[in-house]
Order: sequence, then structure tokens, then C-alpha cells
Amino acid sequence: MRGHADGNPCGVEAMLNRIILIGRLTRDPELRYTPQGTPVATLHLAVERPGTDKSSGRQTDFIDAVCWRQTAEFAANYLSKGRLVAVEGRLQVREWVGQDGGKRRVAEVVADTLQALDRPGARDEGGGDEAFGHS
Repeated sequence: MRGHADGNPCGVEAMLNRIILIGRLTRDPELRYTPQGTPVATLHLAVERPGTDKSSGRQTDFIDAVCWRQTAEFAANYLSKGRLVAVEGRLQVREWVGQDGGKRRVAEVVADTLQALDRPGARDEGGGDEAFGHS
């Protein structure tokens, strides 16, 4: 087996955690602040995918995303329910114990970059130019 110059075999340690989604916000972004004053926003996206739904031929996944700092403020100030957005980031899985003692687990996208792909109030016209990234 051939290896890289650093001695690792090809592909053995090559890992990637990158997500790119395009979908519509199912509600307005929820902005809040950490106790240290850092802005954090939660987004809820509906993303269509080809599927086996006989009536429409598509299925919809509902995916949560979180963004921080200036990206969170951008989301809260410029995005709203129904907007078409592109989200780029990484998948994060969080685990905790709920108040009832049960284990909880959630997968969410931690967004590095957000881009509005339409204009406010113009749902089907397309061509947005608002973008913000690298929080």
C-alpha cells in the first residue's frame, strides 16, 4: 500500500465533515445570547430531496442549524420565515441527559456561512445578494 509523504496510507486519516444545504426557513431565526454576550441563532430549514413520495415525487427533511457571532446577527436581521437560504458548515451531534433522566441526542448543522438566495417578500423571483460567513 502506497502512502503519503507523512507516512500515512492513502485515505486512512482523511476525514471530512462538511455540509452544504439549500432550503427554506420554516420560521424566523431565533437570536439569543450566551451569558458571555456571544450572539447565537437557531435556524430551522426545510430541504427537499428526491424521494419515493408518489404524490409529489419529493420528500422534505427538516434540519436544524445554529450560527454564532456576526453570522447569527445577520440571520436575525436579514432572514425570515420562507426565505430561501444556503447554509454551509459542519454536522455536530450533541448529547445530554434530560430533566427526566433520559438521554437525549440531536444532530444539527453549525453554520459557517449563510447566504440569502432570494429577496424578502419575493418568494419565487430568486436572485438574492445577501451573504455573510465565517463566524
